[in-house]
Amino acid sequence: MSSVPDVVAGGATGAADERSASVGILTLRDHALAALAFAVPSGSGRLPVEIGWLDRFACRVGRDAGAWRESLTRTFMQPAERDVPLLDLAHTLGLTTFEILAVTLAAAVEDDMMAGRAVAHLQAPIAGSRPMVGLLATAFADVAGHGPTAADLLACGEAVQSGLLELPADASPLPERPVSVPLHVCLALHGRDGTIDGVRIGDPSDSIVPLPPSMRVEATHHAHALASAPGRALVVRSASAAEARSTICMIAEALNRRPLFIEGEMPAGLTPWILLRGLVPVFSVDPGPGERCVLPRPPGYAGPVLAMAGPDGAVDARNAVATEWRVGIPAAPERRRLWELATGDPELAADLAGGHRYGPGRIAWLGRLAAHCADIADNGSGSRVTHTHVAAAAWNIEGGGLDALARAVTDRVPDDAFVAAPVLAREMRQLVLRCTLRDGLVDGLGAATVTRYRPGVRALFVGPSGTGKTLGAAWIATKLGVPLFRVDLASITSKYIGETEKNLAQLLARAEHAGVILLFDEADSLFGKRTDVKDSNDRFANAQTNYLLQRIETYEGIVLLTSNSRGRFDSAFARRLDAIIDFPLPGPDERRALWEAHLGTRHDLRQQDINQFAARVELAGGHIRTAVLTAAALAGENSNRINRDHLLHGIATECRKLGRPMPAELAALLHGQPGNA
Repeated sequence: MSSVPDVVAGGATGAADERSASVGILTLRDHALAALAFAVPSGSGRLPVEIGWLDRFACRVGRDAGAWRESLTRTFMQPAERDVPLLDLAHTLGLTTFEILAVTLAAAVEDDMMAGRAVAHLQAPIAGSRPMVGLLATAFADVAGHGPTAADLLACGEAVQSGLLELPADASPLPERPVSVPLHVCLALHGRDGTIDGVRIGDPSDSIVPLPPSMRVEATHHAHALASAPGRALVVRSASAAEARSTICMIAEALNRRPLFIEGEMPAGLTPWILLRGLVPVFSVDPGPGERCVLPRPPGYAGPVLAMAGPDGAVDARNAVATEWRVGIPAAPERRRLWELATGDPELAADLAGGHRYGPGRIAWLGRLAAHCADIADNGSGSRVTHTHVAAAAWNIEGGGLDALARAVTDRVPDDAFVAAPVLAREMRQLVLRCTLRDGLVDGLGAATVTRYRPGVRALFVGPSGTGKTLGAAWIATKLGVPLFRVDLASITSKYIGETEKNLAQLLARAEHAGVILLFDEADSLFGKRTDVKDSNDRFANAQTNYLLQRIETYEGIVLLTSNSRGRFDSAFARRLDAIIDFPLPGPDERRALWEAHLGTRHDLRQQDINQFAARVELAGGHIRTAVLTAAALAGENSNRINRDHLLHGIATECRKLGRPMPAELAALLHGQPGNA
């Protein structure tokens, strides 16, 4: 009898149900221990207590090999309830009778001290209370069959291959190697969950992110596809770990299983544990941009496999049929419901859903942080969450890492601080409107417009230094109520081939999840013109530009770029931009408004003085700001109020910096004044 009888191979659960109330049913453990008693050498004299203990099992089963085989067959035909999990597992893995008994004995010594002592006595003088291959081959030789030795059958069998039995790979001879059943598998055979470092069975805390109905429907579809054929895999991609875990739990629920989250190396005995406890393996993989990782598969396991991954890199499932689910942004009505769950305020939820394209994970995260900000502001009195609290929370990026590639621009720029010519002001308002309505912009439009539409917005600000390009970006962020991050080009660019592309992909993925605005100052250094290929450096530079152009087109967030000249950009880049806005040098009217906006009320200048400076001095807004700050420093020495002389000195300083003479009329006013340079 070398394999499991047919009735067991077809499943043992039904037979066990009929006899669950019976009394005196012999178990596989009884037969395994009785076989040990048969293996005791004859003529041993006075028997120790361990052998006497084994002899009781031999008395129950029968005193000869024939009676033992008949009793074992009956146990397989009508198993005890405690044996059903192992026999069902044996059917799934294709274990032989020899392997079933070996597992039974190896598990017995883990929870019964006397079983371990009996095994140690039989293996003396070699120490060890776990059964060795040689002892198993001797005790269960009657069911090992013919052909290969029992030791070889065990070493190459499915019990060892699947991890149900652990066989150490050391220098000892095979018969002297101990076998064991992993502790968590022993517990699983008794219907209990165990624990392993780096592996955790999912619980309600993994479903902290509320998910919209559309995602639940999609999760059900994925679950049905996974269950329809063996060996299928699904990679759930999200920049939010909490969102990915909640999605995984939803899929596992649809599979009628529990998720088993695995980080790091695959533990021993994983397949038996999964099968015994009704689990679905979930591997955490994190390939970087341009990297590829292989999705593990437990040996001998043919069920569905899930994986959690970020938005970057590639996941190879080898020969398995694998699909990817990139958790996207829900529609505005679903976002409104998620915001309402997160904040408890329907009106606030309606405003946030329309103005911010966040996924479920980001919304839940911001809701919790906003409530915390509200408690801080009101000393824990439990006041309601407002726009201010949500805006404060938005600067926190779940998972971090964005601040390593970009720097937050925390300036708030109100309307009266952004002085612009009428044409520029109109174009900036149009850009704000485009960003606000981008989610449903193509609703009701024709198929040619809807096709390939992405909600990302890309704008280029072009103009001389100091004309307010960065200030305009901060003004847009203030109008939209969205954080602004200036890209650190030193952290992005690299001399190593492919590293710049990886860094940019990582930056865009994190910024897209966080819903922030990215500002690329002096963007022509990254998105410049492609050149004629004269050497390998030119070829790699062009490949980098091609990648950047493609990646920026698929980005679904808001990107603002600045440059001093549009002529520095590749012609193909202009097609990918939604707006190119010129920031010209200000005219007299704009310069007067800039002087007034920067001076405020801390001055003693007459209106005709301000008009004169605006008409005679052709300075951009950035230079006007610096001139006012210089005048304010000089004024701090006496009255602390800026007068005409202070401002003349500030203007003179800016003219010297620009390498051009001060207007003659103003130079005459400055001539002879104290501190004249």
